Amino acid sequence: MSLLNDLINIDLSDTTEKIIAEYIWIGGSGLDLRSKARTLAGPVTDPQKLPKWNYDGSSTGQAPGDDSEVIIYPQAIFKDPFRRGENILVMCDAYTPAGEPIPTNKRFNASKIFSQPDVVAEEPWYGIEQEYTLLQKDVRWPLGWPVGGFPGPQGPYYCGVGADKALGRDIVDSHYKACLYAGINISGINGEVMPGQWEFQVGPAVGISAGDELWVARYVLERITEIAGVILSLDPKPIQGDWNGAGAHTNYSTKSMRENGGIDVIKKAIENLGLRHKQHIAAYGEGNERRLTGHHETADINTFSWGVANRGASIRVGRDTEKAGKGYFEDRRPASNMDPYIVTSMIAETTILWKP
Repeated sequence: MSLLNDLINIDLSDTTEKIIAEYIWIGGSGLDLRSKARTLAGPVTDPQKLPKWNYDGSSTGQAPGDDSEVIIYPQAIFKDPFRRGENILVMCDAYTPAGEPIPTNKRFNASKIFSQPDVVAEEPWYGIEQEYTLLQKDVRWPLGWPVGGFPGPQGPYYCGVGADKALGRDIVDSHYKACLYAGINISGINGEVMPGQWEFQVGPAVGISAGDELWVARYVLERITEIAGVILSLDPKPIQGDWNGAGAHTNYSTKSMRENGGIDVIKKAIENLGLRHKQHIAAYGEGNERRLTGHHETADINTFSWGVANRGASIRVGRDTEKAGKGYFEDRRPASNMDPYIVTSMIAETTILWKP
């Protein structure tokens, strides 16, 4: 094994200018991540200078077997924390050979929304709180829980310290540093209310980059759990009963909201979000009805509400924002398995472009 580790950690810059680019894309479920690697002649920092590539879409549920070629377009580059050196991770989106975005390519429409002049002028910022659960591989039960049994009730685990409270911290810290190395704007981590559940935050990120960064952060986490022999779950309610679910609370502001008098812009945006509540809920993740029950720090899925410092509301406005009369708000409805391209662009569309 020591020889294997030595080979994995070879520094290629000693012998060649060639680098390895790991192309990443989203598979047919809209949630599964796929990737494969190719050799490039030298370092690349501009995604537009990377070659397009293809894959077998019939093996990912994205194309029929008799016309299976799907083309991936490089969109964003990150440093590779696994191979290091000049090697890179490349976030891609997927198209037909004729250049049409395939149905699971949600980045394409998001990019169109973020390219609208009114949206560009507002410089939308996002901070996404990605909650997730670590599961034991062979039994698919939360990490650190007795197999077939339960730990003590919730209370001591949120931001907890100790071997019986912080279950999987080595994975979490490895992910934190790997994201910083990659160039992802990860802004923090914490243990969550349910034991074995954690959260990381990505942002502030502007426009389409929020989706790119969150997807690559998920990819890095999945690779680390792969090494650790642990399963990553983004299920919004992995354990039924008196246990918290997992969300992806999305913090949001525009230039107008961040300026003096922005609280009025925030209130108008919240009003728009309330008018399109059903459309947003339908796009905010699968299985969210199991999480948004009105309990465990959630609002009921069928009822739109907002409040200051209220974690039982659909939209939470912070005390600092209320006091300053400007700032941001938090949409607490998105599930942990949401697509950040859909959620971020939809919030921008509803609050900037949509006219009731």
